[in-house]
Amino acid sequence: MAKKTGEKYQAIIDAAVRVIARQGYHNAQVSKIAKEAKVADGTIYLYFENKDDILISLFNEKMGHFVETNRRHIAEASSIEQKLYVLVHAHFSQLSLDHEFAKVTQIELRQSNPVISEGIGNVMKQYFDLIDEVLCEGIDKGILNPDLDVRVARKMIFGTLDEVTTSWVMKQCKYDLVSYTDSVHNLFLYGLKGK
Repeated sequence: MAKKTGEKYQAIIDAAVRVIARQGYHNAQVSKIAKEAKVADGTIYLYFENKDDILISLFNEKMGHFVETNRRHIAEASSIEQKLYVLVHAHFSQLSLDHEFAKVTQIELRQSNPVISEGIGNVMKQYFDLIDEVLCEGIDKGILNPDLDVRVARKMIFGTLDEVTTSWVMKQCKYDLVSYTDSVHNLFLYGLKGK
């Protein structure tokens, strides 16, 4: 199998996102992905074992970049409040820039098999770790409640970001996802009780 880099590899990844977003994972035949990538069908198998491997690879590459971009932006923020804001804004803004990838992550990955779930677990853990880091720093600095259950709070944060994004995708991305940043950020900071 060829090394997973280079122009053809990237063309296949990008084509897979487009084909899966348009036709759904189960209808996205490898031959359709190859045609979209403008490569021979056999070329796909130089880089990927099968269609599951394509989905795992595209998620890990794109989501890995997503996590690193978020990590970099969060590191530039000076306060916990800003870091939390950046976390929300970066999540929404990055997915709003790539409607097709958002559709793949919010719809197609949920219908995947255990092999795919296991294959994307490491990148998801990196994202969960990033959220945990912000929360733990907030607790250490006395900004967040010292009794905060970080695991539950992380699930709440990710679940909220995920659901808001899924709703946006289900509505065909017809409104400004990023405009929800302030509302979601305020909910995370002040909860249902208010300031």
